[in-house]
Amino acid sequence: MTFRTGALDGLVIADFGRVLAGPYATMLLADLGAEVVKVERPEVGDDTRSWGPPWVGDESSYFLSVNRNKRSVAYDLTDDTGLDAARELVARADVVVENFLPGTMDRLGLGHDAVRDLNPDVVYCSVTGFGGQNQLPGYDLLIQAVGGLMSITGPDPRTPTKVGVAMVDIITGLHAAVGILAALRHRDRTGEGQRIEVNLLSSLLSALANQSSAYVAAGVVPHAMGNRHPSIAPYEVFAASDRPLVLAIGNDRQFAALADVLGRPELASDERFSTNRARVAHREVLTAMLNEALAADTADAWFTALTAKRVPCGPLNDIADAIALAERLGLEPVITIDDPRRADPIRQVANPIRLSATPPTYRSAPPRLDEGGDGA
Repeated sequence: MTFRTGALDGLVIADFGRVLAGPYATMLLADLGAEVVKVERPEVGDDTRSWGPPWVGDESSYFLSVNRNKRSVAYDLTDDTGLDAARELVARADVVVENFLPGTMDRLGLGHDAVRDLNPDVVYCSVTGFGGQNQLPGYDLLIQAVGGLMSITGPDPRTPTKVGVAMVDIITGLHAAVGILAALRHRDRTGEGQRIEVNLLSSLLSALANQSSAYVAAGVVPHAMGNRHPSIAPYEVFAASDRPLVLAIGNDRQFAALADVLGRPELASDERFSTNRARVAHREVLTAMLNEALAADTADAWFTALTAKRVPCGPLNDIADAIALAERLGLEPVITIDDPRRADPIRQVANPIRLSATPPTYRSAPPRLDEGGDGA
């Protein structure tokens, strides 16, 4: 198979990341052409290799989700032989990524200062839970709890609920990737490498966006409202005749179009609903009226009728439905990677970034442990 040159072709990344945030960042960069060498513990490897079910054969689907386009090397970093091999790798790498507890890489002799002595223009990215000065271990659920996300998620303030995926890790991985690309751009101009630090707590506080701004700028502490929005209405889940339907009305034009399609055009001129501010103030009565109107037809029928009038809405899909929708829309959400080491091709979710000249490529399936050990 022939692949086009990637935007990051020729870039070498020494990936000491584990679990999700670091590996997600390096996979995104690998998809864009970087050569990523994943350093793992001998015999056991990345923790996520054992996180299942689900399993694909004897492999964890969790591990497979964030480790394509990488080579795996198994180095015992507490052993001189493994440490020497790791030093050789970082000495030739453009980027080093690690997400150990703060201080671990320094104790191993692979911290930023030691690596910079070997490789003066290196870009070195550390991912931590609570910042490099704090020894607290950081897992996504923990950060969702202490970082406030669970307090605004769930049916009400008495029922704190986590998001159904490790979203904080993913957001932090994205921030790490952006930081790495910014540092590489700086190095292109000046020849100077630098250290990047991202942490899960700060990434979450930034990603809380309007919710954290409500407190910082206005002194308002947000709380869980179920599927409602604190500042917009109608913007929640409603009940069609067969299953739930989401309406996400962002402006008065959309609300007027919604009212017209529902056969209730007078709602748009009702002073209780004519502006978003008024709709938020009269949310309860508006919700009851909309549920009554939407009960007259199915979610799919409303989806067809409302989207034809550019009203943001949609049925409540499961992940299989979501993949099917993306396929119908021509987004090509699933890719397959042929691998002679496996009986069947690996199916994965595609990289969402679309580049016209240097698109993401899928050169190799997630590696078996130490599969790239020779000549790394």
